[in-house]
Amino acid sequence: MSDTILDRWDITAEELTQVIDQNPSLRGMVLGYLAELKLEKLWLSGDDISEVTKHDDHDRKKKGDRIVLYKGHQFIFESKSLQTAMIRRTDKGWVGKAQVDASDRREIVLPNRSKVTTTCLLKGEFDILAVNVFAFENKWRFVFVKNGDLPTSKYKKYTEYQRKHLLATLVEVHWPPEPPFFEEPFTLMNEIIQNRI
Repeated sequence: MSDTILDRWDITAEELTQVIDQNPSLRGMVLGYLAELKLEKLWLSGDDISEVTKHDDHDRKKKGDRIVLYKGHQFIFESKSLQTAMIRRTDKGWVGKAQVDASDRREIVLPNRSKVTTTCLLKGEFDILAVNVFAFENKWRFVFVKNGDLPTSKYKKYTEYQRKHLLATLVEVHWPPEPPFFEEPFTLMNEIIQNRI
């Protein structure tokens, strides 16, 4: 007999569906964690990937939802989802926005050793952003972009130096993907490896 969460909690699939449908914040949280699992199963389990690990979610100093060893090189993947209220259909396909930030405010150290308390993620803090675009057509697909190709913050209360090193909290995403996004991560990992050599 399988031991699923439904068995453990003595609930039906219909009851779980009802609770998730009635609580959008829970739906977003569950979908976000499922996206991490789908990312690993769909893209981070190939022959050239020798190891996949995950940091403790409560460790605010370590960003990255999956840490991957690919061709002997370590890559940190940050997984994010679309904001469903910002999705629209276009002549070319779909467009939406992904919220690219930390869940809580935290103090981060910038390259010049100054500190800032923010929900923004730091440029260079991870290698590749993976945005699940499930909400476009209810299919498990992802788009991938290098950290260095993400836009930085334009928030006026940050100094110019801080803005240069803090990532924008909303990033536009298209399906089919448009540069600098790709629909697979290997091209990006190979480019990063070339720049590391």
